[in-house]
Amino acid sequence: MTANAAPTAAPLLRVDDVVVEYPRKGHDPMRALAGVSMEVAPGEIVGIVGESGCGKSTLARAITGLAPAHSGSITFDGATVSAVGRRRRDPALLPLQMVFQDPNASLNPRRTVGAQIEEVVVARDRANGVRRGRRDPEAAREAAEALRRVGLPDGSARKYPHEFSGGQRQRAAIARALASRPRMIVADEPVSALDASAQAAVANLLRDLSRQEGIALAFISHDLAVVGALADRVVVMYLGRIVETGTVDQIFNAPQHPYTKALLAAVPVPDGTGARPQALTGEVPDPGSPPPGCRFHPRCPLAVDRCRTDEPVLLGAPGTTAGGDQPVSLVACWVAQRHEPAVVPVG
Repeated sequence: MTANAAPTAAPLLRVDDVVVEYPRKGHDPMRALAGVSMEVAPGEIVGIVGESGCGKSTLARAITGLAPAHSGSITFDGATVSAVGRRRRDPALLPLQMVFQDPNASLNPRRTVGAQIEEVVVARDRANGVRRGRRDPEAAREAAEALRRVGLPDGSARKYPHEFSGGQRQRAAIARALASRPRMIVADEPVSALDASAQAAVANLLRDLSRQEGIALAFISHDLAVVGALADRVVVMYLGRIVETGTVDQIFNAPQHPYTKALLAAVPVPDGTGARPQALTGEVPDPGSPPPGCRFHPRCPLAVDRCRTDEPVLLGAPGTTAGGDQPVSLVACWVAQRHEPAVVPVG
């Protein structure tokens, strides 16, 4: 699989050693993110993959301020991302938008989609010092234009969410995000609730918007085939940590971590051979009590003694440098690091 070269601009989003914990009555907190660091450049598409329970959605919510970080820091375009208040989000974060998995839950069923998009236009202009009335004709025009940009027909602004198909509702949710004139969109499993044809259409829409308008995109999915066709770079997560990251070519053609290899082996390949995908065995451990050492070692066929006692950190994978000082691929695996590559700071 191939993709466009990843951008080399300074990061638009920086996540630095972020920990997110959820309290549990009578138990230690459940650590959903256990020190995650990553960056997204302007216009870059980053796919974030892993099994259910690996922390993908928590990372999406932390990036957008919906899940408060216990420690670490997140910055977007130089502004600190802090937990969203009960009534108002920091206006500086309006260009950082999120598209949720289920548009039935993210869209208000009692209001037309046009009215919901107009609300975003008014909030955006207010943050820029422009005051608009609740029924401003310019806001209505922008709402209709946003819906046209995502491929919905004229008159869609007057409809309620239940009047659309699932794919159309997700397009309306994307239109609402576009109304803020975003620099980055975090899309949390945006196609998983759709049928196959709608999945492809919505994924292609997000890719085209990113390419044409320079919008950075963090695309979270458990579907590696979709991510492989969409992204510039891939982040692989397991049990609250990043275990591997690299370009699409590196991850799909030369994976380093046994978990990444297992995920790829589980993807059906329509090559006519009749070969069956190999399901990853075992269950994801409880994030509240992760195993010692490498978190993947209880399921890993390559685990050695050190994997059971020492937790690996992200290092440059051997033989993956692509010019300059930064390696293309980073991997947290003692077996993959047996050649002792130099430590590369992350984030």
